[in-house]
Amino acid sequence: MIRNKLLILFLLILLSFSCTGRKNKTEHKNIIPEKDLVSILTDVHLADGLFTLPKIRYMYSERDTLAAYNDIYEKYGYDREAMERTMRYYFIQRPKRFIKVYDQVLGILSEMESRLDKVIMAGDEELSNLWKGERRFSFPDPDRGDSAWFNIPLTSTGFYTIRFTLTLYPDDETINPRPGLFIIFPDSTRQNEREYFRSVEFIKDGLPHVYFLNLFLKESSPSGIQGWFIDLEGQDPALKKHYRIENIHILCSPV
Repeated sequence: MIRNKLLILFLLILLSFSCTGRKNKTEHKNIIPEKDLVSILTDVHLADGLFTLPKIRYMYSERDTLAAYNDIYEKYGYDREAMERTMRYYFIQRPKRFIKVYDQVLGILSEMESRLDKVIMAGDEELSNLWKGERRFSFPDPDRGDSAWFNIPLTSTGFYTIRFTLTLYPDDETINPRPGLFIIFPDSTRQNEREYFRSVEFIKDGLPHVYFLNLFLKESSPSGIQGWFIDLEGQDPALKKHYRIENIHILCSPV
């Protein structure tokens, strides 16, 4: 889609020029450098995309549109004549080289599109994140003590995923550090029963690691997720705790 739009844009620019087949060495010396040309074409394409939106197109007349392109040229220190001269040079003298210039523009636009997709996806995920607690936990913490216990109410069955980043330092004295996260149930038949997320032994190297814990719950409505990111049950309270937990997400795909 981006490639097609750029090709159309290129052809329109060429058709607007009064092209001739005469060679002009002075003209060749005064073309826009390739680096600036890539930036200009990228900005022109972005502006062209904005002007395809009905609301934007309605706000600007044809004259305003041309002025917007001229503003882009001037932003990089050039004018419309320099742009026309450069495009004419590439079209007549260096068409294969222009393909490489064109591919650079495509690469920049594709990267922008990819970043935008990631931002949108991150925003959607944040809205569906069941974790509403603190953004991070760090230990030792004189105000909190040694516990990162939490309890998050739940109402539906489904496929639950807990994702978080844990940095566990080598001087942490927790024995066999593992998660202690589970779902509890409110009904009388399963009262106080725990269904644990899968266990994994944490890496104690002082580097951040991303962990995923999954649990498929297809029966009985849960009342909540409880537990510790690092299980402290049965641990000596005197043992030194040294870790950091951040980027916490709890997601559910209902069934």
